[in-house]
This record gives sequence, C-alpha cells and structure tokens, in this order.
Amino acid sequence: MGGVGGLGKLLIVIGLGVAALGVLFLVASRFGLTRLPGDIVLERKNFVFYAPVGLMILLSVLLTIILNLFARR
Repeated sequence: MGGVGGLGKLLIVIGLGVAALGVLFLVASRFGLTRLPGDIVLERKNFVFYAPVGLMILLSVLLTIILNLFARR
C-alpha cells in the first residue's frame, strides 16, 4: 500500500497528534504549568517576547526518544 491513501492516513495521524498536544498544553496551563525553567521572557512597556526554550528542549528529547523507538524496528 502507499501512494495517496498512505499519505492521507499519515496526515490524519499527524493532525490527531497535534490536536492531542494542544489539549495537553491546555490542561497543563490549567495547573499553572505555563512556563518551564529555561524559558526566556522579556517584558517591556508595550512589548512582550516569549521564547519557550525549555519546552523546545523537552519536546526535542521526547520526539528523539519516540522516533528512535519507531526507527529501530
């Protein structure tokens, strides 16, 4: 199998994964987990810059572990 049908299934799985990640972020924010250590926040009078470095590192580690588990089949 493959082709367009396989691509369609892959896009559905990716979409469901992104939706699940969004729900996870909403639940985490309800418990006060809006910022991780390492996040950069610069607040000025009319400007706020937020760089979620801690979240990016955490997601990178988790995705590396998950992808390595699937790639070793």
